[in-house]
Amino acid sequence: MAQEREVLVSVRDLEIKFKDFVAVSDVNFDIYKGETFSLVGESGSGKTTIGRAIIRINETSKGDILFKGKKINGKITRDMNKYIVKNIQMVFQDPAASLNERATIDYIVSEGLINFNLYKDEADRKQKVVNALTSVGLLPEHVTRYPHEFSGGQRQRIGMARAMVMEPEFIIADEPISALDVSIRAQVLNLLKKLQAERGLTYLFIAHDLSVVRFISDRIAVIHKGRIVELAEAEELFLNPFHPYTKSLLSAIPIPDPRLEKNKKLIVYTGEEHDYSVDKPKWTEITAGHFVWANEAEAKAYRKAAKVK
Repeated sequence: MAQEREVLVSVRDLEIKFKDFVAVSDVNFDIYKGETFSLVGESGSGKTTIGRAIIRINETSKGDILFKGKKINGKITRDMNKYIVKNIQMVFQDPAASLNERATIDYIVSEGLINFNLYKDEADRKQKVVNALTSVGLLPEHVTRYPHEFSGGQRQRIGMARAMVMEPEFIIADEPISALDVSIRAQVLNLLKKLQAERGLTYLFIAHDLSVVRFISDRIAVIHKGRIVELAEAEELFLNPFHPYTKSLLSAIPIPDPRLEKNKKLIVYTGEEHDYSVDKPKWTEITAGHFVWANEAEAKAYRKAAKVK
């Protein structure tokens, strides 16, 4: 089934370095058109670094990033760069830091339109800004206000409107709800799903909380220290986790029942669970569509566990 779907974004053998520090290595995945692909891992795991590389904020040291079959990392033409900005947008983690406090909402949302001349006349520009704001649940009169006049949830909606006004095909949502109150998180997630359904959007959703991505994701990739260790469809990953790091993340999800929460056992991942001295790991498909970073011995054990279940 997956092979028949259109691949919108493809990442191949990606490596990202900052001077001598390798932040991301051997990363491979495809994102299919219309899906929500989530990248999950702890702080410093490299998930945001990958997202910023796709949108060309971070340079890559090795590998290819393809958008609709065309390479978009490294040196590209001016026209290709304009095409990328139009079709790939990012919603940033901190809505306060990503908005210019001295600019009106009208200017913030229409900055991309102005820079790339994506409107016919002033009336068209204003209408596009209003349409973008109303699509994320804000009001037309908000155009004259400034970011400090809004709540955290509203600021994140402004960030989403700024992305939506470009009418992109692909959106990178970098922990878009982590800075928000719990009561607002569900609203923003529902809004993302609504906009996806209406516009046929494709998302790369970056998060550190597995319980959040289960609600919104089609497929989930788990990343640890710059390397993806497991990738599967959302429900499959929750029902049949193989890699010990994935099991560790799942064990950390809070249980609503206080008695069960008190008695649950946390799984601590140290990395010492593996013996890679002779048998080297590689990206391996254990069951259909379920990939794990494992050596031959581990892959054999995972396949046996999958059959038993």
